[in-house]
Amino acid sequence: MISSASDRHVSRSRPTILLRSGWQTVNIGDISHTLGVEQLLRKHLPDPQVILWPNRMEPQVVEMLRRHLPALEIIDPTDAEQVNGAIDRADLFLHGSGPSVVGRREIEQWRQRTNKPFGLLGVTVENPDADLVALLNEAAFIFTRETDSLDHLRRAGCTCPVQAFTPDGVFAMDICDARAGDAFCAEHGLKPGEFICAVPRLRYTPYHKIYDHVDWSAEKIRLVTETNDRHGMSDHACLRESITRWVRDTGMPALVCPEMGYQLDIIDPLVIDPLPADVKSKVVACRSFWLPDAAQAVYRSAACVVSLECHSPIMALAVKTPAFYVRQPEDTIKGRMYYDLDLDPWVFEIDKTDPATVADRLMQVHAAPAEVQARCEALIARCDQLYRQAMQA
Repeated sequence: MISSASDRHVSRSRPTILLRSGWQTVNIGDISHTLGVEQLLRKHLPDPQVILWPNRMEPQVVEMLRRHLPALEIIDPTDAEQVNGAIDRADLFLHGSGPSVVGRREIEQWRQRTNKPFGLLGVTVENPDADLVALLNEAAFIFTRETDSLDHLRRAGCTCPVQAFTPDGVFAMDICDARAGDAFCAEHGLKPGEFICAVPRLRYTPYHKIYDHVDWSAEKIRLVTETNDRHGMSDHACLRESITRWVRDTGMPALVCPEMGYQLDIIDPLVIDPLPADVKSKVVACRSFWLPDAAQAVYRSAACVVSLECHSPIMALAVKTPAFYVRQPEDTIKGRMYYDLDLDPWVFEIDKTDPATVADRLMQVHAAPAEVQARCEALIARCDQLYRQAMQA
């Protein structure tokens, strides 16, 4: 480890935090990680200076972040001078929420340049190898986004002095583009509280179709394709059944919308096209990939969000809209966070759940608005309590 001038005490009134986040922008959940964690830091810490160290982001994502978070400094991850300068200025390296220790290489870069502390906030850590455990033993704190990760760390012998559960950073996101959301709803005839959202997902994200640099083997591509083809129609029966029951019982419409860009291609064949004609006439689709501020504005107006994706329900719950997560076994251990937050009635294991059960629960939620609102309020209060404990650390 190389010591530098940045290790010496610097007198300043504002803490400076280097936030490693922004893993990808083809997923509004990943974009929302940054929005939620930045909001969380500003809510609980004394006027922090937050520097975002992202992966490369599209201009429209950068523009959205700057519009909602004008105090956020964003560095170019390909510019070594900017990266090193940010490391030298920062008091703390904070690894934001993610599916794993995605920023492991950047933690190592931080440790090589400075003795200053680093920590993890709302991260899944599944089956860590010995080298990762050795690195995490040096962390000031590790907050995982589900308790299963704490078990994995314990079994691996991690000795970090502070290890605890803290919700995914998206639960702290409350950023809505009301103008975009209102315009979308007006265009599609969606009135507040009078429509549901349905979000599809394949068992495996087909990254080989999304990124040119994915170097999957032919065997991996075959596994992904065959698994998705085998389960695609049956998995989405829960969405089709919920939409059908909602439309027929309430007479109100449904919106089918994406969390990831590839899902635009499966909305019709797996969700809308198989619907009965009388139901299909009341269903609309989001035909272009949207950013999380617009999506959350629409979720805020919805009566409920029913999703095979993990983060759209979180975005909805963050603005107190009831939401169901229909969990596929391939979607990692991250879904355990729903049980950790006492959301058992709103999470469904897809291989153990009849589609009618999800539809029944949807209509129960519709019939009990006061009870549903109380559950949403209790969830937010629980998340706030856990966030406060993390921010104290």
